[in-house]
Amino acid sequence: MLSAALGVAAAELLAAATRPAAGPLVAVGGAVIDATPTPVKEFAVRTLGTYDKPVLLGSIVLVLLLFTAVVGILSAHRRVAVAGAAVFGIAGAAAALSRPAAVAYDAVPSLLGAAIAGAVLMFWAPAVPAAPGRRRFLRTALLVAGGSVVAGTAAETVKRIKGGAVAESREAITLPTAADPAKPLPGGIAPGFYSDKLYRVDTALTVPRIDAGAWRLKIHGMVRNEMSLSFADLLGRPLIERDITLNCVSNEVGGPYIGTARWLGVPLAPLLAEAGVDAAADQIVARSAEGMTIGTPLGTALDGRDTMLCVGMNGEPLELEHGFPVRMLTPGLYGYAGACKWVTELELTTFAEFDAYWVRRGWAANGPVKTASRIERPQPFARPAAGPVTVAGVAWAQGRGIRTVEVRVDDREWRKAELLPVPSSDTWVQWRYRWDATPGLHMLSVRATDGTGETQTEQRATPYPSGATGWHSVTVTVE
Repeated sequence: MLSAALGVAAAELLAAATRPAAGPLVAVGGAVIDATPTPVKEFAVRTLGTYDKPVLLGSIVLVLLLFTAVVGILSAHRRVAVAGAAVFGIAGAAAALSRPAAVAYDAVPSLLGAAIAGAVLMFWAPAVPAAPGRRRFLRTALLVAGGSVVAGTAAETVKRIKGGAVAESREAITLPTAADPAKPLPGGIAPGFYSDKLYRVDTALTVPRIDAGAWRLKIHGMVRNEMSLSFADLLGRPLIERDITLNCVSNEVGGPYIGTARWLGVPLAPLLAEAGVDAAADQIVARSAEGMTIGTPLGTALDGRDTMLCVGMNGEPLELEHGFPVRMLTPGLYGYAGACKWVTELELTTFAEFDAYWVRRGWAANGPVKTASRIERPQPFARPAAGPVTVAGVAWAQGRGIRTVEVRVDDREWRKAELLPVPSSDTWVQWRYRWDATPGLHMLSVRATDGTGETQTEQRATPYPSGATGWHSVTVTVE
């Protein structure tokens, strides 16, 4: 186990200094995510929330420890030690090379770590099946453990230094004023319209750290003029500023994976016009720095909505975990179909020619946001006092807007709620309803009707494959 710890630490140190994505833990974790059936992924997101990634990495470490313990028990025979180290290295290298953005070098850290672990085991294991002396064992154990700590600490130090440099590049950015700024928020909007902290759901086990000065975007594929743009090029173009609500297709009915922010970015339509898109193209495949592919219907960038390449959020450069330096954002689509983070490439192609990451796993290709609503107050199982109680929440149907929101108490008639003002149809709508609460147990339900006149369905459906449906309800006890 100590030999493996030294091997992993050495591999992570080399990866941190050269190619962070080639680290064996991250590579194996990414491969596990890719191989995990969709229902299991959804269960993990639903059950663990933002803790899914630490749990996955912890599970990988646990499996590695169990594997190395078995190898250690059997490694009185040197062949077993060598075979165990070889399996360890080959698995890590194969996982690293399986990543979408992999290069041949990515196998090197895992193979080096395996060589170190194997060499230690060869030295540690005796020539014949007899136990080594206690002093020799203790000396070697302390040496290997110390080496693991030093290498692991050095790897984390390198990551912090590199992360600090990226953070400095972010802090040095001065965002220009939008040529087309967002409209001021209308009066009457309640606190909480903008999200204090935007949700994060993605497959990246470590947040990509990209220097804005080195970042470039390639636009290619079914275009007449391929383009390559730097971050400075984007900032030099006319920018737009918009309030847009973004939500994840994994969001359960009433779930937390939705939020609103003020985004600053370059509209995508003029860029595509300059590139000269082939009339046969119908899909934009956005690729991120860590290899994620997001497939977006080309029409959603050309139909007048504010599809953009975002460089700012809420008056500041994008946060690292939300796509710094540049992310794509498509109003009216779930994130998996139109909001690629850490974007570095836009390829114009067709849906018949290429399936993006989530589509290959059975999710719907287009990803339009469904009409939905949520009760935020009172909270489930609250115990409000009898009398006037404010029931409040949000409803959303980006691109279509919300026409009405209705609240029902128990099985009584639906009653219209008051809709608060909104800046556009691309954001959620805050609503509230005055309820004369009577003592006892009550169930509150909400439903919304969008701008087209379609009322959200009562029928419950899971997020997979195209987004959850159903009415959100909470139970409260009035005292």
